[in-house]
Amino acid sequence: MLNGGWVIKVNLGMTGRLLPFSRPPRGTERPSHPAVRIRFLSGALLVFDDTRRFGSVEALSSTEWNEWSNLMGPEPLGPTYQVSRLISGLKSSSSPIRSWLLDQKRIAGVGNIYANEALYLAGIHPQRQSRTVTRNEVKALYRSLRSVLADAIKAGGTTIQDYRNTDGDKGEYAGQLSIYGREGKPCYGCNSEVQRVVFSNRSAFYCPSCQPFRRNK
Repeated sequence: MLNGGWVIKVNLGMTGRLLPFSRPPRGTERPSHPAVRIRFLSGALLVFDDTRRFGSVEALSSTEWNEWSNLMGPEPLGPTYQVSRLISGLKSSSSPIRSWLLDQKRIAGVGNIYANEALYLAGIHPQRQSRTVTRNEVKALYRSLRSVLADAIKAGGTTIQDYRNTDGDKGEYAGQLSIYGREGKPCYGCNSEVQRVVFSNRSAFYCPSCQPFRRNK
């Protein structure tokens, strides 16, 4: 939070990263795709570097910040997020479950990669209507979602193409992916061919045997 109650809100997008410098960078120190520079009275500099320009930086008043944060869904790794909340959220929705997981107003911080991984581990087809998922399936999804997110954080994120952390290192979770990006390859669980489907402008990957599609009721 800044003086006067202002808040800097950063959305990293797919490739954004924050790079701190004690002084203005020179030569090879300079970020390759700087989007926003924030200068401090001390002379230090914080650069928002974003290769694909999907991220954003906004200055919000305290009122705007509160309005925005109140719209966000719960944090799935938070200590107060229980399986009962996931059950109640899904049972009232007709959205495809992958789309539900990507809706930040329903649950915060779940990206497409991690939604695909969690659904695979739970044995749920990404296009299943949310309210048709059984109680036991939701319990499996709750466990897999928390496990996938925790493991990805521990691995420093997932680098498919451009993502780097503040030190310029790649995220190592890509080596642990079970289903995402594996179209045409054998499923690790049953050897069936992994399929890919595009809906809501995003790719979803699934195993037709381990994640059978059940018609919406």
